[in-house]
Amino acid sequence: MDIIIICLAAFATAILTFFSGFGLGTILAPVFAIFFPIDIAIALTGVVHFSNNLFKIVLVGKNTDRSVLLRFGIPAILASFAGAWLLMKITVLPSIAEYQLWGKEFEITPVKLIIAVLLIVFSTLEVIPKFQDLHFGKSKMIMGGVLSGFFGGLAGIQGAVRSAFLIKSGLSKEAYIATGVVIASLVDFTRLSVYASRFASAHLHENLALLIGATLSAITGAYIGRRLLTKITLRFIQLLVAVMLMLISIALGTGLI
Repeated sequence: MDIIIICLAAFATAILTFFSGFGLGTILAPVFAIFFPIDIAIALTGVVHFSNNLFKIVLVGKNTDRSVLLRFGIPAILASFAGAWLLMKITVLPSIAEYQLWGKEFEITPVKLIIAVLLIVFSTLEVIPKFQDLHFGKSKMIMGGVLSGFFGGLAGIQGAVRSAFLIKSGLSKEAYIATGVVIASLVDFTRLSVYASRFASAHLHENLALLIGATLSAITGAYIGRRLLTKITLRFIQLLVAVMLMLISIALGTGLI
């Protein structure tokens, strides 16, 4: 039953990314968190996200701008190591609080609380018009790579930051999309190499069918979403997704999931 829910979630969220402005990882990680510990959820989401980006590279990778890739990508890769390393460290910290509700025991852990706060912050920023209009020039490229890579490694959230810095980099539409996809793939590969130590505890081989199903579902959803609508953002859907993310984040931060 879990694999059906996750595959449907991957399919639906991949479509929603074309309508809401949120990235696949931002939406899918909280769904995985319902079924797995948060650090494993982020790692598994990273596998799906990386696989989906490899598919996109095949489609648009030839348009990548090498200059921007180096200036933004190298800092992003280095920072993603730091973010992923920090995630591994905070997952072993003791619980902050424990409580009982409905006859069940729940615990608030540092990693869940930090990821929940980050999800709420980025969900809020995604629906604030002023943030969507926030852009940085070429002189801030290295800083953008550091921020994007760090948050990508820590929580799998990198798209919003990356876009804010790349949108004003002077790239053509094709080069902007391709360069962003390649950078995202490099960050995913880097953080997955750090997460690898946790894959054994996640029984990755037992969840291989789930990962393959979720990846294929995400690719299919992305393909359908692109054909349905690629240029218009539906405000209602954007706000709905933001509210859903915030509710899941609150449940995560309070230990309910």
